[in-house]
Amino acid sequence: MEFRQKALAKLQSPEELDVPVRFARPQGLLVLVVTLVVMAAGCVWAVTGTVSSKLTAPGVLTHSQGSYLLQSPVAGQVTAVHAKPGQQVEKDAPVVSVRTDRGVRAVRAVARGRVSSLTAEAGSVVTTGADVATVERVKSRDDPLVAMVYVPADKGATVRVGATVDLTVGSVSTDRYGLLRGTVRAVGQAPQTRQQISSFLGDKDLAQQFTRQGRPLAVQVRLERSSATRSGYVWSRGGGPPSAPESATPVNGAVHLAARRPVDWLLP
Repeated sequence: MEFRQKALAKLQSPEELDVPVRFARPQGLLVLVVTLVVMAAGCVWAVTGTVSSKLTAPGVLTHSQGSYLLQSPVAGQVTAVHAKPGQQVEKDAPVVSVRTDRGVRAVRAVARGRVSSLTAEAGSVVTTGADVATVERVKSRDDPLVAMVYVPADKGATVRVGATVDLTVGSVSTDRYGLLRGTVRAVGQAPQTRQQISSFLGDKDLAQQFTRQGRPLAVQVRLERSSATRSGYVWSRGGGPPSAPESATPVNGAVHLAARRPVDWLLP
């Protein structure tokens, strides 16, 4: 009743009808204007802006032609080792000699390359098909390294040739030298089996590691070269380490995916 009486009193006082009514304080208007501006800017950015993302996957440094496992075609005892790790060998060059029931047989390199590791040693016994050595398919010591990064097969369609890749190298301090720079050179067309990866890398353990979560796609990354650094490659900090990393060094690659508009993430 009290409120009604006050309302009737207002109607009976025509001299107050022309008094302006204050709907909002100046501070409230300022907040409203700022909110509208922010919303408008957000709408513009959602349509014209871009959002970048990365795909992280494990990999290894190697050479573009990969490696192969040299296996013994015969069974017997190793009588001599003719090569050592790091040595260049020509095709058909003897790597080890094996004494068999029919005499001594040489296990020869099937292609030109550099011996990266030896499994057999003098006096050891090998069976037919046993691994004797791992040989990298390189023409010279100066052949540049590449990185093979193995991404999940269902994410392979997001990787584009020419995309930037940042590589964390296992043997190099990231805090001191940063990341190794590279770009995507090729993307595999079909998922790789464990046998295919092992045949290319010459390493069964790495093949098992890369296929642990399923068959991945192989992404070849070309490392950016630089004559201004001691390693010969481009690094994100401090000019890089004093020497180039070795082949077979594990890496972790962060592939920069194609930028997308924010509205694309919301729309199906």
